[in-house]
Amino acid sequence: MAALLKKLLPFILSLTGVVLFCFLTLRTGIEPILLSLAKIGIDGFILLIASQLAVNILLGVAWKSSIADIGFLRLTFSRFVRDAAAACLPFSQLGGMLIGIRATTAGNARHTTNGQPISWTEGIAANIVDITTEVLGQLAFIIIALLCLIGQADAGRFIWPLAVGIVLLSIGMAGFIWTQQRSGNALQALARFLAKHISADWHDALADNSENFQVYIESLWDQPARIGLGAGLHLLCWIGSALLTWLSLILLGAHCSFFNALAIEGAVCGIMSAGFLVPGALGVQEAGYVALGHLFGISADISISISLLRRGRDIVIGIPVLLLWQFYEFRQLRRS
Repeated sequence: MAALLKKLLPFILSLTGVVLFCFLTLRTGIEPILLSLAKIGIDGFILLIASQLAVNILLGVAWKSSIADIGFLRLTFSRFVRDAAAACLPFSQLGGMLIGIRATTAGNARHTTNGQPISWTEGIAANIVDITTEVLGQLAFIIIALLCLIGQADAGRFIWPLAVGIVLLSIGMAGFIWTQQRSGNALQALARFLAKHISADWHDALADNSENFQVYIESLWDQPARIGLGAGLHLLCWIGSALLTWLSLILLGAHCSFFNALAIEGAVCGIMSAGFLVPGALGVQEAGYVALGHLFGISADISISISLLRRGRDIVIGIPVLLLWQFYEFRQLRRS
């Protein structure tokens, strides 16, 4: 029964997301949403895409600041692939991470600083550290958003759940960081789980190099200044996402301050984190924007338009990235 539920859970969550998305869209009305989106125009959409690319490159800088021995281009491309897989493919965030690990280890060693190939253990450890610093930045971002919500009328229904979520996330992150630094067996079990879902070869490689995995990830945490810089740059990236939301609101003709947009984006990020198992956060993202937009007097059609613009720019960036990655993998396969 448990095995059947495990297989059905992704489909149940996907179906729930689709139903929620359709419900919100039909309740708002397709015509008002299309009229809102028409205000953006091609030039406005290109501006949003360019701004998103700038944030994505900064994400690569944030990752590089935490990992000294892997090249910037390799890490930035891997980050693009990881985000594209999570946004464009029917995977949860975990699925995007698995593909990101593969992208980190694939290809020539010329993209490393020491000229050596990146092993499975190093690829998994590098992604774990990047996700950790990203969540640390996200935690600070949600706290800032919570402060922006304080004093807003009817914000209590969001403030208390966000506050509880911040506490739980902080506890979880503290335990995860401690595990990376102190509990080798638990982290090696996580690495074996990740490898098991990608390739049998990876599982065997980790079984043979589990000690090297722990040594490598501890060496990354032995540079706290780099970890702190990575978390700080990730916070800037999260603030950049709030700037994109604010820009979208301006292009859609809504009147909203930057701090209100930051509060909306931060709260929506918290909601999406709670629903991370839903592939693409379908429905969850839209519900978050509609609920937070209503709090600041933003109509539902504009709120859903913000979500659709976000998905649109993710797809426009993500599809070419995934095609380029597949072409790169195909070339490497032919050479081998």
